[in-house]
Amino acid sequence: MASIFTVSQVTAYIKNMFTQDFALNRISIKGEVSNCKYHTSGHIYFTLKDGGAQIAAVMFAGQRKGLAFELKEGQQVVVTGTVDVYERDGRYQLYAREIKKEGKGDLFARFEKLRDELEEMGMFDSCYKQPIPKYAKKVGIVTASTGAAIRDIMNISARRNPYVQLILYPALVQGEQAACSIVKGIEALDAMDLDVIIVGRGGGSIEDLWAFNEEIVARAIFNCRTPVISAVGHETDVTIADYVADLRAPTPSAAAELAVFDYRQFVEQVRLYKQVLDRAMGRHMERLRFRLSQDRMKLKLREPIRQVNDMRQRLADLESSLEQEMKEKLLSDRQQIKEAEDILKRRMERSLTENSHRLALLASRLDGLSPLKKLGGGYGFITDSRGQAMTAIRQAEVGSSIRVHVRDGYLDARVEAVIPVAEIREE
Repeated sequence: MASIFTVSQVTAYIKNMFTQDFALNRISIKGEVSNCKYHTSGHIYFTLKDGGAQIAAVMFAGQRKGLAFELKEGQQVVVTGTVDVYERDGRYQLYAREIKKEGKGDLFARFEKLRDELEEMGMFDSCYKQPIPKYAKKVGIVTASTGAAIRDIMNISARRNPYVQLILYPALVQGEQAACSIVKGIEALDAMDLDVIIVGRGGGSIEDLWAFNEEIVARAIFNCRTPVISAVGHETDVTIADYVADLRAPTPSAAAELAVFDYRQFVEQVRLYKQVLDRAMGRHMERLRFRLSQDRMKLKLREPIRQVNDMRQRLADLESSLEQEMKEKLLSDRQQIKEAEDILKRRMERSLTENSHRLALLASRLDGLSPLKKLGGGYGFITDSRGQAMTAIRQAEVGSSIRVHVRDGYLDARVEAVIPVAEIREE
């Protein structure tokens, strides 16, 4: 019977063969970098591939001095190191000591070309980015129905908010038909009036993620009316979908964190808001009560009966004041009338005296001019037959009748002759 070996024995034997092979202990391999990941420990894990095969590779943190640039997807490099067996997994891998940049791989060149074209068209511009709803209720997911991505999204969503509805479109995320399947999923969910859509898958090589670098997927995301979160691969994986999407999540788990709001945190925030509002409302009510108390006091001071009493009191005061003013005014007017009366009386007495003197003087003058007094002294006056006083000879005619008035009567006579004064002087 042939010998039977354990797995560990066979693996150790193969490892020994690799160790004794001089060519594998110091070998340089040229290929394209894929599925590159920087571990928190400082180690770099990646895959080196060409058109026909691929080999796993690792550069430990202690060997990082042999890398003068940042290792990225799609780079064409020459890796110098040792090919050995990793016994725990039973697989061989390349342990890199030095990595030099050789050029860019075909896939990475295609990636950069499409990225530059779409960027020049403005599809990455922030002005086209839609805001992600803060409180989404319905979340669409375009990814494979099996796999770590959907499980992570469902677990995180259930933990953060079990009331959010998740709607899955099971799409192909790898292979030739993957791009068309993803586009159909985006269009189908966009027509369902959802709050946000997550498009993504788990990690993998650049070939595994290539469907998310296709132009038709980029245009479907750009034309989607619903906000889109891109969640493709791990944090170091970057695709065209990440540039076009409204928001990029480093992983599907992170996409669930961004799309689904934490219900417990929301409730707690609402509770805190309620406390703030209650305190604010309490202070507001206290201010209103204080104002109400002041208004009541003002109203009491301004109540109708009080105002009527105040007006009555003011009216009584005004009547008393008016009566006093009228008395004072009447007294003042009486005093002024008395003074005016005294002045008028004095003026009248003085005027009467003056007029009496003038009258006596005028009477004396009039007496001196009185015809009767003159008649009493032997004088008289003559009137014609009509009683008109005659003062000149031209008023008389020879033979006319005249009347001569004297002190104690009159004499009727006839004119015998009319003699002018000049003739009398000549005689």
